[in-house]
Amino acid sequence: MIYQGRRSTQVTYRIQQSVQDGASVFLLSGVLDTEHVARLEELLATAANGRIVFDLKDITLVDRAAVQFLGRLELAGAEIVNCPEYVRSWINAENESR
Repeated sequence: MIYQGRRSTQVTYRIQQSVQDGASVFLLSGVLDTEHVARLEELLATAANGRIVFDLKDITLVDRAAVQFLGRLELAGAEIVNCPEYVRSWINAENESR
């Protein structure tokens, strides 16, 4: 399943959901912000039980709400792969401040 959000005529983000090796995989592209977090929460509610993997290979920008969301999910057992270094550092800082 692919979900795309548009602002004006540009695609600003994309969420591609698939199942691979028994895990629900979310490939995220573009900008991840508060609006997209809400959409991801909806998708997670419908995801099969089991492993959750977020692939951030194509993420270009995140806001604090997205980082906090990713940090909470990681602490709950989700796996984050292909995470840009600036996002990884920010997640770690947010999790340490809890």
